[in-house]
Amino acid sequence: MKDKSEKKQETMADNADIHELYEISVQNVEHEVEFLQNTFSSLKGRAAYLFREDFCGTASASCEWVRQGDAFKAFGVDIDSSVLEWGHSNRILKLEPSDQERVRLVESDVMTAKIPKVDLLAAFNFSYFIFKTRKSLLKYFENAYASLLDDGIFFCDMFGGPEAQEETREKTKHKKHGFSYVWHQAKFHPITNFIRCHIHFYFNDGSKLEKAFSYDWRLWSAPEIKELLLEAGFSSVTVYWEGEDEDGEGNGEFTPNEEGEADLAWIAYVVAEK
Repeated sequence: MKDKSEKKQETMADNADIHELYEISVQNVEHEVEFLQNTFSSLKGRAAYLFREDFCGTASASCEWVRQGDAFKAFGVDIDSSVLEWGHSNRILKLEPSDQERVRLVESDVMTAKIPKVDLLAAFNFSYFIFKTRKSLLKYFENAYASLLDDGIFFCDMFGGPEAQEETREKTKHKKHGFSYVWHQAKFHPITNFIRCHIHFYFNDGSKLEKAFSYDWRLWSAPEIKELLLEAGFSSVTVYWEGEDEDGEGNGEFTPNEEGEADLAWIAYVVAEK
């Protein structure tokens, strides 16, 4: 019999929760909800109350949405039951009981989900890039249009720049949490714009989680997205570009921009009004 001291020591990777790591690395739902509400209010002259989060994952944005007050309701749609279960246990159940009642998780394909029409629909983290043909993306945008109330707005994000078409890795250290986030663009095909990406997590004790998340996407361009949204019926489509701080780095402030900047890598929001 092996001595207890010979048992394999647990690593940081063994005890890590990939959903927590993901949110620390790539999400700021407080900022997202603030941007959504402020932009909607500035365009429509009123607050948005009904929110739909497509490809919602853990539904953290939906949970943040209902924290705005008793009049706010959110619907989170995702096809993956396991991630919805995690979101329910780790996000919804941590809300105040009255807030919990105003978040509804729907396990469904976003194209077939049966949900009341909303003021505001968001598809973030480039999730809609799973649609790899013009026909399928147009169909999704048409579905988004139909899911909105008469003065509703659809929000999505996109990324691009020359570095988006490279097979490369980018590491970001999160010293406070003892790990590094690695964005890995593993494959890119310039003829089809197919892109395969992975997220890895490396920990201070030397352990790691390779391919914690993987994505097979089409890297859509800004003109393609704008044109398809207009074709889907939206009356106007505006790109919100990130400003820069004094060091030339992104400052987290997004404003309307008709041209953008020739950055090596960029992320922007797209705002489509019904």
